Amino acid sequence: MTHVFHRQPRQPLDYAVAGKGIELFDQNGKSYIDASGGAAVSCLGHGHPVVTQAIKDQLDQLAYAHTSFFTTQVAEDLADFLQQHAPGNLDHVYFVSGGSEAVEAALKLARQYFVEIGQPARRHFIARRQSYHGNTLGALAIGGNAWRREPFLPLLVPAHHVSPCYAYRDQAPAETDAAYAQRLADELEQKILELGPENVAAFVAETVVGATSGAVPPVADYLQRIRQVCSRYGVLLILDEVMCGMGRTGHLFACSEDHVVPDIITIAKGLGAGYQPIGALIASSTIYEAVLNGSGFFQHGHTYLGHATACAAALAVQRVIQADNLLQAVRERGQQLRTGLQQALVDHPNLGDVRGRGLFVGIELVADKATKATLDPAARTHARLKKQAMANGLLMYPMGGTIDGVHGDHVLLAPPFICTERDIAAIIDRFVTTLDQVLPA
Repeated sequence: MTHVFHRQPRQPLDYAVAGKGIELFDQNGKSYIDASGGAAVSCLGHGHPVVTQAIKDQLDQLAYAHTSFFTTQVAEDLADFLQQHAPGNLDHVYFVSGGSEAVEAALKLARQYFVEIGQPARRHFIARRQSYHGNTLGALAIGGNAWRREPFLPLLVPAHHVSPCYAYRDQAPAETDAAYAQRLADELEQKILELGPENVAAFVAETVVGATSGAVPPVADYLQRIRQVCSRYGVLLILDEVMCGMGRTGHLFACSEDHVVPDIITIAKGLGAGYQPIGALIASSTIYEAVLNGSGFFQHGHTYLGHATACAAALAVQRVIQADNLLQAVRERGQQLRTGLQQALVDHPNLGDVRGRGLFVGIELVADKATKATLDPAARTHARLKKQAMANGLLMYPMGGTIDGVHGDHVLLAPPFICTERDIAAIIDRFVTTLDQVLPA
């Protein structure tokens, strides 16, 4: 009997006992290609010698010191690295222990910023339906993942939601990308006007939507138009790159591809690649200086802020990505993965869409290609796919409720950046085999 409170207590789990490169191994010696990096976390795979050595070296020096007493050189060095590579005037880094904490901190910082500058009426946050921003109460409140929110609705602060940028489902057949992007920007503007611009604090969006809808990228200049709307009304733009950032799309910051600079950006997952728990928000100089010259105190905090060992791991991860030119590799292997899936499944009756950027790839499955009708939710196709894939030695991240929290099935693939051409071919082969076993063509 286990005494661990697992997320799904009725589901027995094997033991992961080792990891090497892109593979994990269970207690029986069976190997699995980690084609989702857990939840898009293990971007350098498992057991990377440079990162593990950096952790050991930091432990020999100092494991932890509370940030109310000290900073550490490794935290300062990691912040310098991120500031140097972040877009625009994003230049002050606040370290936390994960993505939900990063988003929670971003919401509180946005609110405090407006208090500091004498606009305390700004309290509303706007996000998008079918978004996911974390599982803490604040992050869950702004998120648009219906089934995650539903049990906790009485506990959540009010938030407001507009349409996602989901071209496969929502773009009209004759509508250009530019027209679709403008329609969505207009919808955001109308929501701000409805709430009163003087009452709106921020718009929050994933640069590339993660697990809730399966690697949905923005179209055309959607994010630039969103940026313009936010700037027009003094609303902060918070981009959530917890899952899609830190190289996952082939750019260290995913929004760089869109030529957009938010006011706050949140990162985690690929920041430390799973070697230690770490996340961060990066705020603009404007926001930082408002706090610095105002109260002088960000009224927020957690015990493990700026954890020295976690910062050492993250700095080593980022230096490896840079030294080994892995962002270029992500772009090349990502193109191979998307193209290979499209070619292998072109005739499969249940393939709806293959999408994403870099090594952040979503595959949406349908009952009918022409109508895009969804598979029966009662069939729990996503769960069957996960089980069969594990039997085939493949770890991937399937989810249901792609469209509205109930209907729709997709699979997210987010393999490590260190994948070779041969590795990607193996992932495609095992995925196609799995899909044919669960949904025979």
